[in-house]
Amino acid sequence: MNKQALFSLSLVLVFLFHCTTTLAQPAQAPAPPGPTNVTKILEKAGQFTILIRLLKSTKVADQINQQLNDTNNGLTFLAPSDSAFSNLKSGTLNSLTDEQKVELIQFHILPNFLSMTNFQTVSNPLRTQAGDSSPGEFPLNVTTSGNSVNISSGLVNTTVGGSVYSDNQLAVYQVDSVLLPQAIFAPRPPAPAPAPAATKAKTKKKTAAGSPDSATADQNGALSLRLSRHGFLLSIGVAVIAALLSL
Repeated sequence: MNKQALFSLSLVLVFLFHCTTTLAQPAQAPAPPGPTNVTKILEKAGQFTILIRLLKSTKVADQINQQLNDTNNGLTFLAPSDSAFSNLKSGTLNSLTDEQKVELIQFHILPNFLSMTNFQTVSNPLRTQAGDSSPGEFPLNVTTSGNSVNISSGLVNTTVGGSVYSDNQLAVYQVDSVLLPQAIFAPRPPAPAPAPAATKAKTKKKTAAGSPDSATADQNGALSLRLSRHGFLLSIGVAVIAALLSL
């Protein structure tokens, strides 16, 4: 009986020790989230296949991901849907150079995080990652009415649609029109015509009256006239002598 009691007591002690050891272990921390990948975010959302292709071909996706994962700087991405690209004039994208394609995508990226309510307090023009926001370059202007946010590039107006993704560092909003920057798509004024080349008047050199050349010519003329007269008189004299001799 005592042996059974001791055995039972030993089991109880072993059980309690095991439970105490297990409870004393710290809870396992959740696995850190993977690096932000903007193309995966758009792939999961759907309806952004053309934008994804441009992000990959221009390497802008790598720039976005590096910036988000290596710094604390936020970004706001105004993402045109496939239907937005289909509304462009045929051949628009193919007519762009590689540099212009990069600028077009960067024109849709704001270098800070903006929630929908933040749009109501921003100052125009918005600066994008494409660069200069002065007129004729890459300006974006925002107007709000209640919860509606309208974006204008000066060539295209569109409304910011629903939120595709937000993690307080990256905000992705769908837009139903591709924002066309003025620097690429605005008609440029024709270059001024080059100034006409100064034509040199071709004038014949005129000898001024009373110049040495003129005097020389006059003297030569007078001499020729005198010689002609002497020759004429000499001829008459010879004829008269010949007539007298014949008598």
